[in-house]
Amino acid sequence: MSKNKPEPMDTGQSFSKSENNAAKLALIGSAVTTFGDLITTIAAVIALEEIAASEILDQENQRIQDEKMSNMQKQIDYLTSQINQLSKK
Repeated sequence: MSKNKPEPMDTGQSFSKSENNAAKLALIGSAVTTFGDLITTIAAVIALEEIAASEILDQENQRIQDEKMSNMQKQIDYLTSQINQLSKK
């Protein structure tokens, strides 16, 4: 009686499985890279939104400072005119 031993795989099948594994790994690597690119893109969008928000805040702060400066100039002008009127008396 002879036992049936599985015949060794031929080189073509072995090479085909190796190529299949390589293709699977390439696909996984590509998916990871794409996911990384997605994260990078999201980070860039968030950074741009933060810059835009910061610019809006800076503009509002500048408007407030300009308004304060204008009010102070009006007060200085008023006080100067009062001093001039008192000086004439």
